[in-house]
Amino acid sequence: MEKATRIVSQVYGYAVCLVTVITFLISITALFTAVIDRSDPLHSGYNQAGSPSLASYENYKSDVLKSNQKGSDKINDTYTPDEQTLKVMYESARNDKIQSAQHSAFKTILISSLIIFICIILFFTHWKWMQKMSKTAY
Repeated sequence: MEKATRIVSQVYGYAVCLVTVITFLISITALFTAVIDRSDPLHSGYNQAGSPSLASYENYKSDVLKSNQKGSDKINDTYTPDEQTLKVMYESARNDKIQSAQHSAFKTILISSLIIFICIILFFTHWKWMQKMSKTAY
């Protein structure tokens, strides 16, 4: 009976170590991706579908004007904002994109770091436990 318990304990210990290594690798990848996204939030992967390009003011202006023309069948029906309004809209959209990307990246960094910390603790406690079990077996 003791041998069966020892085998189950070893399987459990090695399974926990394996799962923590896999989780660690996934979390470290997410951590590095978030650090890169935080350093350049405008080009991060946090984009809203259908939003105008924020690469430059000219791209933004072109996208907004195109979307206004597509939304209406009549040219006279469309509202075309003036240059100053477009500039304010661009700055607002750009700032929103930066803040959203930085928040999302910070959240990912925090969560991934916590998971990595937990993985390290779980791995080493189970690894030490497995070493003690193997020493007492002989």
